[in-house]
Amino acid sequence: MTTGPLTGLRVVELAGIGPCPFAAMTLADLGAEVIRVDRPGGGEFFPGHERTDVLNRGKKSVVLDLKRPEAVEAALALVAGADVLMEGYRPGVAERLGLGPDTCLERNPRLVYGRMTGWGQTGPLAQTAGHDIGYVAVTGALHAMGEAGGAPQIPLNLVGDFAGGGAYLVIGVLAALREVERDGRGQVVDAAIVDGVAHLLSGTHTMMATGTWQDERGVNLLDGGAPFYAVYETADGRHLAVGALEGRFYRELLRLLDLDEDPARQHDRSGWPALRSRLAERFRSRTQAEWTGIFADSDACVAPVVGLEEAAAHPHLRARGTLVEREGVLQAAPAPRFSRSAATLGGPPPAPGRDTREVLTSWGVADAAALIDSGAAVQS
Repeated sequence: MTTGPLTGLRVVELAGIGPCPFAAMTLADLGAEVIRVDRPGGGEFFPGHERTDVLNRGKKSVVLDLKRPEAVEAALALVAGADVLMEGYRPGVAERLGLGPDTCLERNPRLVYGRMTGWGQTGPLAQTAGHDIGYVAVTGALHAMGEAGGAPQIPLNLVGDFAGGGAYLVIGVLAALREVERDGRGQVVDAAIVDGVAHLLSGTHTMMATGTWQDERGVNLLDGGAPFYAVYETADGRHLAVGALEGRFYRELLRLLDLDEDPARQHDRSGWPALRSRLAERFRSRTQAEWTGIFADSDACVAPVVGLEEAAAHPHLRARGTLVEREGVLQAAPAPRFSRSAATLGGPPPAPGRDTREVLTSWGVADAAALIDSGAAVQS
């Protein structure tokens, strides 16, 4: 049994990759019942490793052959009992399958129909293939990341797929559900990664408007341009992240480094190259562990740069249970946290089709046994 503030919410997810599964996983983490409609043969992104695909934890899997009309009708029966449908197809694909928003909303007027794409449902590139790197490129986000004079640095696919994409789909779905509570009418949520990433850049756009941000890499306060907000190598070849932005934190940094620098000149850009060299030299004089001990419990805003597996052992993350391991798979615990309706980690990712018979029967889909016998639905 799952718990959380979304307990009782019923979600149908048409299987895809990346941001849409992440959004559905987030709803499942928060207590929603999520039914993932897989295609025959399962997914193509992690073939043979579906049971370790964390993005599908807490969900149930139904396999339907949506090329067959009786399977489409079964999917629409699921939609009729759902609060939310999520899909991450190119524009028009769901319509061609017979599961477009008009059809689904006719079947269930209260439905929130969440659409996840990179380019959006409209615009010159709407029908064009793409990936995270392209979406963050055209918004200006990729241009802003990297060392001065160097090439842009790819921020994994966190900024586009998961922050600008999946997280904004969750925001849109929850907002639309609130409106359903008010007037009983569902609607379509068009969550485009380019829109979400542009929205995430609001603070950067503000700094540009105030003249405190230059539209080039590695020369600004938050992009590594400032020597007191940067990454430095230590004696053992590891790194420390330094974020001493505020004056009092910068003074603490200088004190613990035993550097004779005038804190009043912190924002004097003419002195930044020399300051960076002094900081780099000092940080190379000790190991990461030694510096971590020196800065422990201080307000100098210095943290060790650790690996993904090593992060699970970080004292703060370990104390909070931020990362957990289930069946040998390291993964994040549900977030955010609630004081009254705590979310719990749902079941492990299901094999495709594991729950077909149970879901079709419990959701009231007619002739579930016949669908399985005919191959329109598959029980693994």
